[in-house]
Amino acid sequence: MEPIPATELPSGLAWLNAAPTTLRRQRGRVVALAFVNVGSAWCAQRLQELALLQQRSGGRLVVWAIHVPRFDCERDPAFVRSRFRRHGLSLPLAHDAAWQAWQEYQIEAWPTVALIDADGLLRGRISGLTADLDKRVNALCEQVILPPDAETRPLPELDPEPRLPLAFPTGIAATADRLYVADTGHHRVLECTHGGRVLRQFGSGAGGLMDGQADHAAFLRPHGLALLREFLFVADTGNHALRRIHLRSGQVDTLAGNGREGAPVEGPVRDPHRVSLSQPMGLVATDNALYLAMAGDNRLWSYDLGRHELKCEAGAGPLEVRDGSGMMAAFAQPAAVALVQQTLYVADAAGSAIRSMQLRNGVVQTLVGSDAWSFGDADGPREQASLQSPQAVALSPDAPLLWIADTGNGCLRTLRLGGGMLSTVSMARRLKAPAGLALAAGKVWIAETDAHAVVCFDPASGELSQVPVDE
Repeated sequence: MEPIPATELPSGLAWLNAAPTTLRRQRGRVVALAFVNVGSAWCAQRLQELALLQQRSGGRLVVWAIHVPRFDCERDPAFVRSRFRRHGLSLPLAHDAAWQAWQEYQIEAWPTVALIDADGLLRGRISGLTADLDKRVNALCEQVILPPDAETRPLPELDPEPRLPLAFPTGIAATADRLYVADTGHHRVLECTHGGRVLRQFGSGAGGLMDGQADHAAFLRPHGLALLREFLFVADTGNHALRRIHLRSGQVDTLAGNGREGAPVEGPVRDPHRVSLSQPMGLVATDNALYLAMAGDNRLWSYDLGRHELKCEAGAGPLEVRDGSGMMAAFAQPAAVALVQQTLYVADAAGSAIRSMQLRNGVVQTLVGSDAWSFGDADGPREQASLQSPQAVALSPDAPLLWIADTGNGCLRTLRLGGGMLSTVSMARRLKAPAGLALAAGKVWIAETDAHAVVCFDPASGELSQVPVDE
């Protein structure tokens, strides 16, 4: 496109974590305006890439994230800021609640990066996850000569999250006397008693990809957890990896994943560190296999524990809610899975849907939800009920009941399997973006992610109490 003067951002934008600023103040530097949605796995990946480019630019590149809401919950500035920080991001974030900047910059899809050169000219828009972002950014930065006394530090972040024992916990696994918590913001996995006393920590707390003993290993924003005998499996989302913790020894190793996002390939995993995955979020374990919800490529995958093989079970790749068999079906950012007998249940976050897949034939069916743009909070028969960005599911051990963390609506829902109703569980208060569930000892254990807490719900009494996780 021909360079044109970049339009100043609308004055009505709400800056959520930094002081308000303008494009005019950034003259002399390259500016990347990233139009994103905080709930999108693809947007999170693009923002991580931009943050790295800014870090390497020596002050020549300024990156701003412009959030444009998809769901009703994403119109709440506090929800948006928390979700942004859950991705480990601290870039300046503006909230375009009325889609003003989106329209003025003629944006058509998430994520799109508008590149503005040092003279304030719009030099192009890059949509999706195309590979030439770094090349185009670097070409513009090469033309920038900063004065010796130029301030090269990024805008300081305002109102940081409080320092608490947990930071954005997500995945939970539970036994009769233990809780395992993915302490996502602290890049670690905790083993706790039901009373919250921390027994062991897996991961040093410094983000990275490193195998070894519990206190030397490293994770990066771990998410889903699954227990199988003496092993705890971890969807290490930030590392795009599948990890395993040997609970007897505390040893952590990598089953698949090289720390970089990429297109998974079916077949034997001969060298785990040469395998690419794309934001695995949820997983469930059987005696001989793991099933993964891969949010980055909108597919369901399996990992054979005996043969060490990856296999794509279902999903075409595009973000859609479409039923069918195997690759004819489509998912919209699958975030969590649960399994009973030969049926896999899936929380399809961006589709606000609950899906099922038959392991025998790969047939995918939508139980609740209709398409990638429909959402709500209605109870009732499956064909009339609605959810908003569900991010966790768990199966009741003694009833045909699927428990759902309805993240966008801040509540717990249940779906009676076999054609039953979707119902909202009555609680004393609204939950803050629950993103993890586990059932054990007659209780429902919930990762209340944006409250940096784990809570326990007793279905018999209706009591909701916080688990005082503390070291």
